[in-house]
Amino acid sequence: MAAKKTKTPQAEMSFLDHLEELRWHLIRSTLAVVIIATVAFIFIDFLFEVIILGPSYPEFVSYDILCRISNLVGMEKGCIGEGDLDFIIQSRKVGAQFNTAIWTSITTGIVVGFPYILYEFWKFISPGLYDNERKSSKGFIIIASLLFFMGAFFGYYVIAPLSINFLSGFKVAETIQNEFDIDSYVGLMRASVLAAGIIFELPIIMYFLTKIGLVTPQFLRKNRKYALVIVLILSAIITPPDISTQVIVAVPILILYEVSIIISRIVLKREEKRLKKQMA
Repeated sequence: MAAKKTKTPQAEMSFLDHLEELRWHLIRSTLAVVIIATVAFIFIDFLFEVIILGPSYPEFVSYDILCRISNLVGMEKGCIGEGDLDFIIQSRKVGAQFNTAIWTSITTGIVVGFPYILYEFWKFISPGLYDNERKSSKGFIIIASLLFFMGAFFGYYVIAPLSINFLSGFKVAETIQNEFDIDSYVGLMRASVLAAGIIFELPIIMYFLTKIGLVTPQFLRKNRKYALVIVLILSAIITPPDISTQVIVAVPILILYEVSIIISRIVLKREEKRLKKQMA
C-alpha cells in the first residue's frame, strides 16, 4: 500500500495560493534577517574590531594554532610574529565605511538567521512530503544548521587567516606596499565564511539528490577520483596558491564527500525498504 500524505490545507492549495504562502515565508525570513542585521549594526564597532578585523591581527588565535601545527610537521616558517602581517586597511571612498557597515550587518543577519530561514523553507515544503519522509527528515534543520555553522567557523578560523597571511605577504616588488581597501578585505572575509558554509552543506545536498534519484552511492564512489580533482580546483579557487593551504581546505571537503556517500547509501536502503513494503 502506498504511503499516504497528511491532508493539510497547504497540500490542497492552488498554484496562486502556494505563491501567496511562499511570499509570506519569504517576508518572515527577510524580517528575521533585518532584525538581526539591525542589532548587528547597533554593535558594529564590536563586530568590526573583534570579529571582522580579528584575522588581521598577529595575535589572532588561528595563527598560534597554525604555528604549532607547522612546528609539528617541521615547518619553521609557519609562525606569524609582530609585524609579519604587513598591510593596512583603508577606506578610499566617501561612503565606503557606511556601505560596508550596512552590507556586513546584512551578511551577519543571513549567517545568524540561517536556522530560521531553513525553518521557513521547511514549513513551506513539508506539507507536500509523505509521512515517512517528514518523519525521517525531522533533524533536517538542526543538522543543516550545524553543518553551515561548522563551515562558517572553518572559513573564518582557517580559510580567512590563511588567505590574509598569504596575500598580505605577497609582493611583486619590495617598493609596492600592501594597502587593502575595506571593501576588498570585507569581501574576502564574507566569501570565506559563506563559501565554506555552503560547501559544508554537501551531505544535505547529496541526501536530497539521492531522494529524487539523481545520484547513487555507486555513482559517488565511481566518480571519487573526479570529485578529488574538483575539490582541489575548488580549494585553489577559495584559497591562495599555496599547497599546504589547499591541502588544509581540501581534507575537510573530502571527508564531507565520504560522509555523503554513506548518507546516500542509507537513503537508498530506506527507499528500497519502502518500495518492498508497498509491493507486499
